[in-house]
Parts: sequence; structure tokens; C-alpha cells
Amino acid sequence: MTPERATIARRIAQGRGDEPADLVLRGGRVWCMVTGAQIAGDVAICGDTVVGIGEAYEGRQVIDVTGKRLVPGFIDTHLHVESSCITPFEFDRCVAPRGVTTAICDPHEIANVAGAEGIRYFLDCAERMVMDLRVNLSSCVPSTHMETAGAALAAAELVALADHPKIIGLAEFMNYPGVIHRDEGCLDKLAAFAGGHIDGHAPLLSGRDLNAYVSAGIRTEHEATSAEEAREKLQKGLRVLIREGSVSKDLEALAELLTPLTAPYLCLCTDDRNPLDIAEHGHIDYMIRRLIEKGCDALSVYRAATLSAAEAFGLKDRGQIAPGKRADIVVIDDPAECRAEMVLCAGVVANDEAFAVRPAVAEVARHSVHLPPVGPESFRLESANDDQPVIGIWPGMILTEHRRATVAMVDGDRPPDAGRDLARITVIERHGRNGNIASGFVQGMSMRRGAIASTVCHDHHNVVAVGVDYADMALAVQRLGQIEGGFVVTEGGSVRAELALPVAGLMALDPFEDVHAALVGLRAAARGLGVELEEPFLQLAFLALPVIPHLKITDHGMVDVDRFEVIAS
Repeated sequence: MTPERATIARRIAQGRGDEPADLVLRGGRVWCMVTGAQIAGDVAICGDTVVGIGEAYEGRQVIDVTGKRLVPGFIDTHLHVESSCITPFEFDRCVAPRGVTTAICDPHEIANVAGAEGIRYFLDCAERMVMDLRVNLSSCVPSTHMETAGAALAAAELVALADHPKIIGLAEFMNYPGVIHRDEGCLDKLAAFAGGHIDGHAPLLSGRDLNAYVSAGIRTEHEATSAEEAREKLQKGLRVLIREGSVSKDLEALAELLTPLTAPYLCLCTDDRNPLDIAEHGHIDYMIRRLIEKGCDALSVYRAATLSAAEAFGLKDRGQIAPGKRADIVVIDDPAECRAEMVLCAGVVANDEAFAVRPAVAEVARHSVHLPPVGPESFRLESANDDQPVIGIWPGMILTEHRRATVAMVDGDRPPDAGRDLARITVIERHGRNGNIASGFVQGMSMRRGAIASTVCHDHHNVVAVGVDYADMALAVQRLGQIEGGFVVTEGGSVRAELALPVAGLMALDPFEDVHAALVGLRAAARGLGVELEEPFLQLAFLALPVIPHLKITDHGMVDVDRFEVIAS
């Protein structure tokens, strides 16, 4: 008998009760995501698969869950593990105990630094994790032609990775202008993955342009920031992923759309969420709580977090606690509170013992920060124009406003002005490709002194610095080079707080608890400079992403995203 036949035979025998199940969860009630029924009885598990519900079973191991509700494991349908500032293994340990049993990631942050090697690192980790980390192949490395990344991935390089069992399809296609205007490189990638899953990324796109974009084979989309935008995307055949990240917070705006009618076509995702928010609020569990608090039907919310997500991404083996399904189960008491008391990932309890036996994976992309010489003079802006473009921050959104301000020349420089909340923003190429340095203005940081700098700088991940003091900006950037990247806050010629992120300048090698503690200190240090933003570091990172309207900055200069061009200085 082949191993496959033997496994099937064991499942049948245990499901029928002819032999004891490997594991039995006794005394709880299964919440059916299809009918809404509360099903009393044992849950029998054979290996990684549920083989029985609603009946009495004997088991080799029995766990008492009397009086508890059993719901399917939560599925985060789109995220970047790197934005949690921790490695995939630490992410596993951080969010699986909160009920996240499947996460669909796009590793394009590390791919923009290390190329295919970064994606292979994620795949190696995914094979060893407790939760199921699935990977969508990064479609836009780099995201546009208006930035310098550490790598570039063409269609052929993505296809070479596509047969890996952890791969779902093609990740968020951020270069939506390239899609609708039929850029050759975009067409190559779309054709290579035609018929498979292609994730979308089309902020504010509507009308004929949205029709064209969806016609390219795009299936899902997470950039809707208003109910009107999301409704049009649903009507045009997209599955909409409601997002609640650390910067992009769209749950409040989209909650009204989540009803029993629409729940099969809505999913939940976090996109970019750091350990501050995970530790202090939660992950998908937090979204579930907030949506129910907003008045959404509880079954619809849980369905969006589980079965709808599985269906949207073709994961037919999960999303429901039922025979033949993967044993991804969250044990809770009160659905409205959504506090995971125990989590099973493929029949394995997500606890310290399970995390401890994962085989190690060697980190990659060390020593990736290669900066040109940087001093206070590097941040001067010698533009010939008094009328300057200004990036206007909208708190809680990665969309920015394209503002203008008159800035007079002073000794050959157009300096920042803390009194008008006009801080200098500078992007410095750090991959050792060309040494580009580009500067401009940003409004909304409320910075009165000092500087902040980071190598988390979407998606090219060059160095981005914001400040009102050039010497402090130079010190912050120089310190990033010394610690292999990360976050640094400086004031008065001293480093006030820092977090080293030596894996590609994006991820720490420390436990998530230590990263959380460091971020608490960084947030306090930023507030000491006058910064009032809830999440200043990820907010800063998104100011350099030239596929999000309306005004951004890269190492090429200030970018008018609506016109999709670098603004002449």
C-alpha cells in the first residue's frame, strides 16, 4: 500500500470510529461557516486533517474544550512579513497563537533588496513553520522605473520559482499604470501567470481604467479606502480584502460593506502591521473584534476571516471545521471578544514546544547597507524654484496630498521650516548602485527638532530620512550604515533610540518581544521630537512608494504619482 493510500485509509477508519483518532477535542461546539449552526460533539483529528465532527469519538490524545466555541483558523490574505520587523519564524511565534493559521505573504520587501535569494529564504522558512505561510511571487521588483532597488525580477525569474508547493500565484501588481498602458514587462508577467491567482493593487482606480486592470486577470484587491471604491471593485468581479495595517487603516471605512450578502466576497488582511500594534491591539483577531463592535454580523465577520479567504485564494482544504479539511482550529470563549485560548495549525498546538522544534534557516541579505559619503551638506536643496512641491501626510493612510509651499533661498539652500511644519525629507540610495540623493519637503510630521531615518522605505528600501536639523539627519543615516539598517532617532548630535534590522535592513534577529520593546522606545523618542503620528516609522516608509497617489519621493526625486513622472527640480 502506498503512503497516500495508507493515509487515506487511516482517515476513513478514524472518521468512522473503527480506530481511535490521533487527537480529539471534546466538549466544544463547532461554528459552521456555511450554515451558521453550532454543532455539538467531538472533533476527531487524524494527523493534520479533521475526520469527524458532531459525534462521540475516542482518541489517543484528548483535549477538553468544554463550553468553548471552535472556529476555523484565521487567514491573513495579504501581508508583508518584513513589515513586522521580525523574521518569518518570529512572525510565526507572534501571530499563530492569536489564531492566524494561514498567512499569504508577498516577500517583495526582501526581494527588492536581495532578489530571488530573498524569496527563496521565505520559502525555506515556510516549509518549517508551524502556521502555513503561503507566498505570492513578487510582481513588481522594483515597483516602477522611478527608483533604484537592489534587484530586479523579470517574468522568467518568477516562473522559475512558481512550482514550489508554497506558491499561490503572482503578488500585488502595483504598477497599475504599466498594466493599463500595456508595458511589455508587465504583459510578460501577466501572461506567465494567466489563469492562476494574480493579486491586485490599484488605489483609487475606477471606471474604464479599472475595467482594463481587472481584464488583465486580476482577482483580488486590498487598496480600497472608501466604501464607494470597494463597492465598484466588488461589482467588477474583484474579491476585496479589507485592510487594517499600522498605517493603512481602512476597516472603519469599509465595515458597512460587510454583510451576510457580501461576506463570501470579502476577506481580511493586515498588509503592513508592526509588533507595536500586534502586541497592543492584535492581528486578524483585532479586526474581528473591531468589525463586530462596528455592528457587523458576527458570522459574516468570521466567514470573511476564514472560509471566504480560503475560497478567494483557492485553498480548498481549509476555512471550515469539517471532515477532510486541514485541522486549523481556534478555540475561543466569546466570539465578540475573539481571544484565542488554544490554536491548532494542521493538528499541531501552536505553543512553545511546537515553535522550539522548527529546523533553523540561515538568514540572508546581511551587510546590505552600502551608502555614499553622507554629511550635513548632503541634505541641502538647491532647487531653482521658490514654489516647492510638498508631500502632505494624511494620518492613517498611505495616500498623500500633493501640496505646494513657497520656500525662500537661504545661502544657496531651501531649508526646512519647523514653524510651518515643513521638514526635509531625503532618500539616499543604499544598494551601492549609483549613490543617488534626492531631497524635498514633507508636511504632517510635526517635527520641531532632530531627525528620523530608516532603511524600511517602500518598496526599494533605500534610506529615507526626515528632519529639521541637517547634522542630526547625517548622524541618523550614518548610524544606519553601522547597524546594518533599521530605525534611528537623533537629536542634538546624539542617538536617542534605535532598532537594528540586519536582515536586508528590514528584519531583526531578536525575539518579537524585544523588537516590540525597542519600538516603544523609538516611538517615545520620536514624540520627543514633536512627532504626533501614531506610527511614524511605517508612515515615513510609505512616503517613498511611487505607486500610491498622490506625491511621493524616491532616490530619483519627487514623484507626481498621478502623472507617473519625476518632477523636474
